[in-house]
Amino acid sequence: MPKLTKRTVDAIEPQATEFFIWDESIPGFGLRVMPSGRKSFVVQYRAGRRPRRMSLGPSTVLTCDQARTRAITIIAAVKNGEDPAADRAAKRNAATVSDLAERFDKEHIAVRLKASTAKEYRGNLRRFILPALGRLAVPEITRADVAKFHHDLRHIPYQANRCLEVVSKMFVLAEMWGLRPDGSNPRKHIRKYPEDRKYPEEKRERFLSTAELRRIGEVLREMESERVELPSAVLAARLLILTGCRLGEIMTLKWDYIDFHERALRLPDSKTGKKIVHLGAPAVEYLHDAQRIDGNPWVILGTLPGKSLSDLQPFWQRVRARAGVKDVRIHDLRHTFASTAVASGQGLPMIGKLLGHTQVQTTARYAHLAADPVKSAADAVATSLREALG
Repeated sequence: MPKLTKRTVDAIEPQATEFFIWDESIPGFGLRVMPSGRKSFVVQYRAGRRPRRMSLGPSTVLTCDQARTRAITIIAAVKNGEDPAADRAAKRNAATVSDLAERFDKEHIAVRLKASTAKEYRGNLRRFILPALGRLAVPEITRADVAKFHHDLRHIPYQANRCLEVVSKMFVLAEMWGLRPDGSNPRKHIRKYPEDRKYPEEKRERFLSTAELRRIGEVLREMESERVELPSAVLAARLLILTGCRLGEIMTLKWDYIDFHERALRLPDSKTGKKIVHLGAPAVEYLHDAQRIDGNPWVILGTLPGKSLSDLQPFWQRVRARAGVKDVRIHDLRHTFASTAVASGQGLPMIGKLLGHTQVQTTARYAHLAADPVKSAADAVATSLREALG
């Protein structure tokens, strides 16, 4: 067992089978010689009762002193109760973010999320997260990696923040599944863009004016009389305006969900779970007059027998173009319902019930609108007093 030096390593000749030459000064440090003549440094030790052997590198790359230093470091770690070979194998076999995303889809997205949310999660994974992070090992992802990923999407701040939410949830589950240590979520302390003045996330609060609503009403009546568009599409637009419901709640509405006696929609499922939507008289009238087809349970009928209308967006784009309100999204009809309720003097708790909000802060975004009627009253009183003052 000679001390391994460059001279002894170069002098060793290969044999018919592999063999080892062990260093006399460092127990467990040696040289593996293959029949092909390839030589590599190794270190051998025991972790508990298990023998371990680690390759340190080929002799053509490492000098004897470099390999000896590495061996000493590994042996010292073993004496501290570590198992460097197992750690290396764990890192080599560690799941990548792509692997994690696949499990995340099967065990969380497909099981716990609603269809619309699941579609958004999968889209963010496919378009943004996996191209940037997919090849990296889950244990090696750092906060710097996630911060850079978020920063690289700063030109689309809304999308950047949604992706950050997906990454956060994915790594919460990675901890639960034992793929990362507890409390190591790399999304922690990374601020969303609303908190950053340079790249704010735009919050849309588009409300239709009375004139715009009147024009949309005219367009819907014109389309109805022209009989080119589906009557169910016209009905869907009117119900969205008159109920403040989300698009999915109207498009998946069944006749069984409608309680005409109580003037309510009893939705078995929605974004916030099971809920009741109380209807105003105009909405009830449109539902009474709507076409029903035997064997078709859907209120918003499609073109295929027994099916509902699957997509309202093309129809709505034609409506808004014809009405001259091309920037109005379907969801803005819900905002308009809320703003009209505020203007009529309804309190935020009541508006929250009308919209089916489960959290107060969701309704609170309309709080500033409540000041408008007060300002109008202040103007009227102040004007009267000024006239009295002459």
